[in-house]
Amino acid sequence: MNDKKILCFDAHLDISMNAMEWNRDQRWTVEQIRASEKGMTDKPDREKNTVSFPALREGHVGLVVATQIARVVKPGSPIPGWFSQEQAWAQTQGQLQWYRTMEEAGEMKPITDATSLAESLKLWENPSEQTPIGYLLSLEGADSIVSMNHLERAYGYGLRAIGPAHYGPGVYANGTDSSGRLNARGVELLKTMDQLNMILDMTHLNDDAFWHALEVYQGSIWASHNNCRHFVDHNRQFSDEMIKELINRKAVIGLALDAWMMVPNWIRGKSDPKERQVTLDLMVDNIDHICQLAGNSLHAGVGSDLDGAFGTEQCPHDLDTIADLQKLPHLLAQRGYNSEDIDNIMHRNFIRFLQEYFS
Repeated sequence: MNDKKILCFDAHLDISMNAMEWNRDQRWTVEQIRASEKGMTDKPDREKNTVSFPALREGHVGLVVATQIARVVKPGSPIPGWFSQEQAWAQTQGQLQWYRTMEEAGEMKPITDATSLAESLKLWENPSEQTPIGYLLSLEGADSIVSMNHLERAYGYGLRAIGPAHYGPGVYANGTDSSGRLNARGVELLKTMDQLNMILDMTHLNDDAFWHALEVYQGSIWASHNNCRHFVDHNRQFSDEMIKELINRKAVIGLALDAWMMVPNWIRGKSDPKERQVTLDLMVDNIDHICQLAGNSLHAGVGSDLDGAFGTEQCPHDLDTIADLQKLPHLLAQRGYNSEDIDNIMHRNFIRFLQEYFS
């Protein structure tokens, strides 16, 4: 593999969701997955995927935060999901078993403590085409946590980060395109997470819940995949005030590559990345905005979300697969970022965060 490539830490990938719900064998190349989906129309990103294990390795995306995800919804909801927490829990357990199976196949390596983090970093000092992807397990939306006993069980099997909300109303907290502070169960969730020493992911929390969560939670905080409201004025993004508070809390923010979060007035299924001039430079704009607010390069990273139910139809047009994250160092250098800054953004910030978290 090319030694000139810089290690990349991606703080948000829905790898098991794609494997289990999209029926994608992540050991195939991106091109093979696209070919297998020819003519399929059940998902908007069929034939347009950007993520697979070979593409991750080609892009030196050696460490990732990989999700479990299962939303709970009421009948008639426009948002897809499950009708009970128990169904959602079972769905996440299937996703967990997929990760376990990939571990057995040598494709992935779990990161749950300082030792396993150091082991993964060592493997990626001199990687090969067989080097396992190191992954920290995260839960996107906490709806599937049936009880605090289930939360303790999840911590026991390796879950280390949780974002309490996703889209709309949730069991514990309300997320994107909704309002309202944490409910009583949400406060209990955060306090139990704090006792277990878990990472609170601020991504997708609505504004009310965001500020409430910061009042309640005393532990480690990050934002796995978020962009800046400065560029796209939508509640899915962080305002400058939110970003400054996250910086004060020593958080790292992973910048995402979903086009609707990168340019205003994106229309799903209609807008075109080339016509709207969606490029990786817009990601660098968001990275730079956080760095300018912080006064340093210590709080921005990559949280691509490149397999988050969209593909090349809704991401930068100068990215074909996740391996093209290797274009970021050059783009950052063009903005005046030095090698230390670039390393911070590409991997060191999230790795440093985890080293401190595990210490």
